[in-house]
Amino acid sequence: MIPIGSEIPRVVIDTNVFVSGLNYPGAPNQVLVQFIKGEIEAFVSPFILAELERILIEKFRWSPNQIQATLNLITGRASVIEPANKISIITRKDDDNRILECAFEAQARFLITGDGRDLLPLKEFQGLQIINPRQFLSLQRESQDSRGN
Repeated sequence: MIPIGSEIPRVVIDTNVFVSGLNYPGAPNQVLVQFIKGEIEAFVSPFILAELERILIEKFRWSPNQIQATLNLITGRASVIEPANKISIITRKDDDNRILECAFEAQARFLITGDGRDLLPLKEFQGLQIINPRQFLSLQRESQDSRGN
């Protein structure tokens, strides 16, 4: 896949996209394939990694070895950053603010999320585009088509 625009897009992949992409086929999985191939520049925070680990254990019963291998793969491909700024714009679910903090700190262009209740309705936050996996893949296809590839 050709990157959006002239450079590899800087993205934060929300925990729910990691969870879906690791467990099911579909758009979230396609985003993770691009991530693993290095076609997107991804950023994660310790919060995202801890939340992913917790969900894979509690809801999907992944083994400790599966989880460790997955976290090693993610941290080997993504930049792990510790957000310095606190964001508190989402009141219903404070954890979503942790995702925004990571994206803000990373100066990401996109936050790829499946959270249709709190994050996707924002659409944009201080220059960050908040989109779902299908929208992200569509933008990449459009970019590729417009460049004649």
